[in-house]
Amino acid sequence: MALDSTIVQRIRERLATNQPLRCQVPGGGVLNVDRQLPFLCVFRRPRNEIDASMAKLVRGEGAYLVGRGDRSGRRNTRELVQLTVAELAPHFGAFLIVELWAAAEASADMAPHFTLAAPARTPQAMLETLQAELGRMRVQRRRARVTVERLPPVAPGFSPLLTPAQAQAHNVFVIGIEVAPIFRDPTTGTVFPLVLRRLHRGLSLALRRCFYEFAVSATTHRPDHFHTLGRRAMVKAVWDADAALARIDQTVDFLLLVTPTNAEAAWRRFRRDHFAKAPAFRYRSLPFDPAKLKRSLFAIPIERVEDPMLARLFGDERQDLERRLSMLVDRNTPSFLYGSLQVYGPVDDALLDLARDILQRLPPHRSGSDIRGTVGAAKFAEAARAEIARCTARCPQFRARVEIRADLTGLMVSRDCLYVGASLQVSARRVEALIQHEIGVHIATYCNGADQPFAQLRHGLTGYEELQEGLAVFAEYLVGGFTGPRLRLLAARVVAARMVTEGSDFLSIFHALRDEGQFDSRTAYLVTMRVTRGGGFTKDAVYLRGLVSLLKHLADGGEIEPLYVGKIAEQHMAFVRELQWRRVLRSPLFIPSYLTDEAGRERLAAARTGLHVCDLVGIRPNLTRTTIRKAPPS
Repeated sequence: MALDSTIVQRIRERLATNQPLRCQVPGGGVLNVDRQLPFLCVFRRPRNEIDASMAKLVRGEGAYLVGRGDRSGRRNTRELVQLTVAELAPHFGAFLIVELWAAAEASADMAPHFTLAAPARTPQAMLETLQAELGRMRVQRRRARVTVERLPPVAPGFSPLLTPAQAQAHNVFVIGIEVAPIFRDPTTGTVFPLVLRRLHRGLSLALRRCFYEFAVSATTHRPDHFHTLGRRAMVKAVWDADAALARIDQTVDFLLLVTPTNAEAAWRRFRRDHFAKAPAFRYRSLPFDPAKLKRSLFAIPIERVEDPMLARLFGDERQDLERRLSMLVDRNTPSFLYGSLQVYGPVDDALLDLARDILQRLPPHRSGSDIRGTVGAAKFAEAARAEIARCTARCPQFRARVEIRADLTGLMVSRDCLYVGASLQVSARRVEALIQHEIGVHIATYCNGADQPFAQLRHGLTGYEELQEGLAVFAEYLVGGFTGPRLRLLAARVVAARMVTEGSDFLSIFHALRDEGQFDSRTAYLVTMRVTRGGGFTKDAVYLRGLVSLLKHLADGGEIEPLYVGKIAEQHMAFVRELQWRRVLRSPLFIPSYLTDEAGRERLAAARTGLHVCDLVGIRPNLTRTTIRKAPPS
């Protein structure tokens, strides 16, 4: 089936006016051009192609064409290439076509292998960049091999996309990439999706750097960064997957569902029993069927997401949600702890050493030593609402609420709501610090995430808790409310989390904290409750680990404002920067005042000089400790 004049006219108009173009090719195939770009990726599917895997390797680029191998498909593909070149090349003074095809077979060791078919006139700097970037790729711990051959850049069995005269007229360069099909079994043809995904991501990054080198060396285009040549317009599958994941995430109020509802009553009974009998905790009933949610979760067609980076993010989020759903099913069983270790990671020896060192160096807090007194739930809630009002005055999109609840102890943020336990009693000097911890970080990043196009940024990308809690604790320092007792408490949580992973029960942990750690009975109970709830919960180790990681990030010259873009992990910073370069994500809508006022700026500047966590409370650190390892991503 030939291209009709209506399709041709539509393509010309959208390319000429720099509008996104996505055109289904008659008879099969698709032309997708995000905007005016100086390149086009092409894959022509042979008649005997046994699967659509190779086509996925070009999908996700800013400009690509997938064509069919039958007679009409070949004709349409050549016509579309010629049409695209004629419209776009004059804008840039030169144009690049990259054609991909599969090698006949993969090497025996199934290592990634690319053969670059590059004519003699290929720009050398661009070719060297592509060769180097592909050579850095590793798939299943095998480094890629790259071969450059001076061959015609034409897929086997096909004719050239352009005649020499057409290429010369528009200053078009063509390069071919033959890809070893390591993503499928050479005997059965079975596709390995995870290998294909890794290959796609690595190839996409290499191509983008190649496009950048071509643009700056051979065209009039001057992109600010190679990521600016990435895709901006997203297909419907992206928004569908994001919305579906968000619906499930919003259904599962995970932290609330693993928090005991009878913590206060259990404390009173525990005290009456002279701390000799472990309390029994009760939990909220699940307002959903986990099996049905899992069914919905794995019905989300993430494989339709063309962008390899977003497909990975969505896939990681699906896995994280599945693990949390399994944890909810496993409450009050040994399996809950195993799920917690998958989600939050273990307490490594270096973090444990740091926590023990803090407990040894900092004197225990004596009750009654705070001359400013304490603040109860009602007063704290009033102060929190006043802070929300100030934030909303600065940024009308900042929306949050405060709720006092009798079935909670302490403080908890769920989405845009700050829950205050009815029995809360906090030191008056700690009120501002805790408000900035909860509102100035947890709610601020929720509101900033809600301003972004992807819902995952408000609900939280996989593993976001460590950076979130590190930021939140650091906010306490920036407002001058991070104290020795607070650091001691964070260290105690680490020790308790390690104890629970080693098999210690409630009473053992409680008495260790009270008798050896010299914490008062109430504090020891609350710390122990937090780490033993559900069957063993290691989340509390992320506060100290996150603070250490954040201080290192700042000492290494890292920025802090981009960390407020939403609920992200440190491992996502490269992705966030990439999406910002591609103009998919915006800068944070709301920046807390403690990052801009004079006192906060001075403390932030001090942290950039390379502070240790102990420096934050004025004690000398033990610098012989080993480096704390990051928790593995779940």
